[in-house]
Amino acid sequence: MLANLGTPDATDYWSVRRYLSEFLSDRRVVDYSPWLWQPLLQLVILSRRPFASGKAYRGIWNRDNDESPLLTITREQTEKLAAELKREHGERLEVAFCMRYGNPSTESVLKDLHARGCERILFFPLYPQYGSPTTATANDQAFRTLMKLKWQPALRTVPAYFEHPAYLAALSASVREAYAAAETPPQALVASYHGVPKRFLDEGDPYYCHCRKTTRLLKEQLERDGLPLDDEAIITTFQSKFGPEEWVGPATVEHVAELARQGIKHLAVVSPAFAADCVETLEEIEEEIRGAFLEAGGETFTYVPCLNARDDHVQALARIAERELAGWL
Repeated sequence: MLANLGTPDATDYWSVRRYLSEFLSDRRVVDYSPWLWQPLLQLVILSRRPFASGKAYRGIWNRDNDESPLLTITREQTEKLAAELKREHGERLEVAFCMRYGNPSTESVLKDLHARGCERILFFPLYPQYGSPTTATANDQAFRTLMKLKWQPALRTVPAYFEHPAYLAALSASVREAYAAAETPPQALVASYHGVPKRFLDEGDPYYCHCRKTTRLLKEQLERDGLPLDDEAIITTFQSKFGPEEWVGPATVEHVAELARQGIKHLAVVSPAFAADCVETLEEIEEEIRGAFLEAGGETFTYVPCLNARDDHVQALARIAERELAGWL
């Protein structure tokens, strides 16, 4: 059972507001006192933010399917993973997906699998690096669903998988393909991860450390695969800051502009924390961060797409799932 973050059902104000309300009400995401946070969220933030977010979603919306790219891609990942596992294990495995926020919900999918006779479920949050606002809250929602069931299925959860060789090989291949297709060879590669408040790191969340290690492992994998990069040519940054708190840094949008001012004219950006392209990559990186780099004097900007439903990514997910299903297969 794959799990990703989620998406609004549509781009209108009320659909986006419902989605943002669920997302920003999660205490794993914003852990301020609800007595202070909820009035600010419901009366101030959600009176304005759905307009801007809706515009961002409209810019990337899959109009053929009338859904967000994240939903389209996650469905494709699920279908291809099911086919991959079927080749190896026959009809023994069901494969489904859910979203932590929005639809299809964790509760509806987990209950449906259980009703169809699945008594052992591997819950697979699609986050290579562990984070409290991502992996932990996805697991929380699955466990909350179990609390409502008289007959609970056995449930395993997949841990962070950024160190898995198949994931790193797929990530390296995606970068090398983007470099080969670039009109001018990039002078530097920025690995941009979704940011978190610095306080989360201080309180024990390993996400920042996992991100830094992912970049190091990617550099080592690229070197093994024939694309050696100097230490200063691969950079870890963080994006999507929200609110007044200090967040881990450096901030991607500011750092790419600084790189341009320092003479880096040809830049590539990869997003190792996102398993599928979404508003944070297709809109924030492709539009805002690209614009900041070009405005500061950059000349070419190469975005490395997320691993999405690439064959090597699906095969990596299959190998990780098989490892975690040990004793069940």
